[in-house]
Amino acid sequence: MNLNNPIQPATSPLQLWGGLECTVNRVRDNYFSQMDRNGHAARLQDLERFASLGIRAIRYPVLWERTAPEGIESADWSWPDERLPVLQHLGVTPIVGLVHHGSGPRHTSLVDPAFPEKLAEYAGAVARRYPWVEYYTPVNEICTTARFSGLNGVWYPHGNSEATFIRTLIHQCKATVLSMREIRKVNPDAKLVQTDDLSRTYGTPEMAEFANFFNERRWLAWDMLCGKVDQEHALWDYLLESEATPEELLWFKDNPCPPDIMGVNYYATSERWLDHRVDRYPESRRTQYRGVPHADIECPRVLATPTPGIGPLLEETWDRYGLPIAITEAHIDANREDQMRWLVEIWNAAKKVQQNGADIRAVTVWALLGSYDWNCLVTECRGYYEPGPFDVRGPQPRPTAVASLMRELATGRPLSHPVLQGQGWWRRPGRFLAKPVATRTAVADIADRGAFRSTFPQPILISGATGTLGRAFARICERRNLAYHLLTRQEMDIADPASVEAAIVRYKPWAIINAGGYVRVDDAEAELDRCMRENANGPTVLALAAIRHGLRFLTFSSDLVFDGSLDRPYVESDKVAPLGVYGRSKAEAERRVLDSDPQALIVRTSAFFGPWDEHNFVTQALDAMANGRPFAACADQSVTPTYVPDLVNACLDLLIDKECGVWHLSNGESMSWAELARRACAAAGIEPATLRESTTAELGQHALRPVHSALGSERGMILPSFDDALARYLHEREAGQQAVVEQEESAHYAS
Repeated sequence: MNLNNPIQPATSPLQLWGGLECTVNRVRDNYFSQMDRNGHAARLQDLERFASLGIRAIRYPVLWERTAPEGIESADWSWPDERLPVLQHLGVTPIVGLVHHGSGPRHTSLVDPAFPEKLAEYAGAVARRYPWVEYYTPVNEICTTARFSGLNGVWYPHGNSEATFIRTLIHQCKATVLSMREIRKVNPDAKLVQTDDLSRTYGTPEMAEFANFFNERRWLAWDMLCGKVDQEHALWDYLLESEATPEELLWFKDNPCPPDIMGVNYYATSERWLDHRVDRYPESRRTQYRGVPHADIECPRVLATPTPGIGPLLEETWDRYGLPIAITEAHIDANREDQMRWLVEIWNAAKKVQQNGADIRAVTVWALLGSYDWNCLVTECRGYYEPGPFDVRGPQPRPTAVASLMRELATGRPLSHPVLQGQGWWRRPGRFLAKPVATRTAVADIADRGAFRSTFPQPILISGATGTLGRAFARICERRNLAYHLLTRQEMDIADPASVEAAIVRYKPWAIINAGGYVRVDDAEAELDRCMRENANGPTVLALAAIRHGLRFLTFSSDLVFDGSLDRPYVESDKVAPLGVYGRSKAEAERRVLDSDPQALIVRTSAFFGPWDEHNFVTQALDAMANGRPFAACADQSVTPTYVPDLVNACLDLLIDKECGVWHLSNGESMSWAELARRACAAAGIEPATLRESTTAELGQHALRPVHSALGSERGMILPSFDDALARYLHEREAGQQAVVEQEESAHYAS
């Protein structure tokens, strides 16, 4: 058996494949290239990183728009010339993609009648250049691309009619047939891997007609390629009404090109619920089709009983086509643990369907380098990034916990990460965006969906129960379904080895987060012993216990370990030189913790602000100036503000990834405290008339502080921008204030 051949019979073990997000979509005259943004366009060494994951095949781009934008005669083959042979030598089979959510070069488009012949010409050129390549996806997600480009008007050519949708669908299908014909002239054994979103629609009885229609429409591209579209097809009349001609439809019946592998893609948004009762749903989920208003929402966000997931959809696909199936995109935009839970659930479902007799070949992890701005369908460059098995926000791609999980799946090793004990958000009670709907859909069989389940999952121990950071960790662990225990000093005194040992024996954690400590910078000058006990001795005791028990350990440091002499933001490797007792306690903790436990994670951060406490600088500034009270802020110290929810989420991801050493985490923008107050007021629409910009000397601070302590990073700026964080802070704060008002009103009426 050829171990590099992804086409293997159903009796073979399920394979792990990888996919590179390589979309080059067009919005009016602008092209958006994922590979330019994720850096793979210029990084050959990524291929070895991909091979290290244990994947047997990779969906890999030789994109028309990038290789031959001005025509075959002027094609530049240097990029695929360098990379495809490397994949071959690494034993990773490339599944070559030619158009990925694109409309082709500028001289054509999806509505160009010559699009099929033009793409076929390019496909033939690719095959002649690389005659050994066996697997192809000429056009990715034909039906999905047709919807976004021809029906919803999102991508070029921005059509918004049924006729344009069907026109783009037909052109892509014909382009696929003609492309495979040209490829097979060179390599008769070439195989078609045809991908699309494996969607399914449910709904209220009043929406049954639309649900049935959408459930038929999802098959259209595959049906055309398989020669299933004729006068007996369920959507024949719809196709004719949408300006397709009988001749061009029947052409596919005479020229079938069935996929050698059905490539099905599955996301949390793939299963939809339609509801005629639009008032039950958020505005963002309301729409209309053919003049009928309704809600269209992801099933997990509304169905009281979750759907069973991808398993029944795989069975449905197998029953309809009887062709080999691979899950060609298994992806979710979520926190790290839910990325892992999603992948394991899909893997287990695929194995179960395979064991029941369907020919399921592989599960493809998408996307290996993450993806940018899919939350706006790649119509803008907003900077929204979803990491994958690798996170590209540093100097080099950094492997995440998803990479470790992939290696375990690929080699058949037991799945080891404790966070897999929890359920993903799509199965948790807090998932709803509207009043839950009870339905007659199949009850989810979730017993074997995850890697393993535990009545008592291993928790994270969090010290600092009375502090802002400790409470924030507890809140977000609750939200992310990460088991935890938030401990008071009475429950675990971090500077007492016996107390720490007792807590570890009692709770059996997999990680410890030290979110407490001495925080009064000025008082520390007169309380040296207490400050050192809590900030240096305590973390050292925790680090020693962590390495002894094999636990992950996270503790926090500060920008005050620096003296402010640099004229640029400090990075992790810069020499510490604290000016005061508090800074010395943190610097001493860093040294002793890493000496004790080299696997420990130390996060330096600064200038907290957040929506859940009243004591942070931003909240106090806004409250004072909104009520006309004077507020003094230092104008001669620069810091990098840090939004607490962003900090906590990033820290949990790094902890799950088993990162170690020193990391700088902030929202990345250097400013004075006074400027921070002004920026917050501007965003909140508050006039800062009572703001008094003061000097350090005027504020009478006892402890010396660095004039410039902005934090940069040489490891990666992984928090969102400050403006983005500030906007979310204000939104969360307003929501919290509204909730308080509603609770008070409810209590008033109840009394």
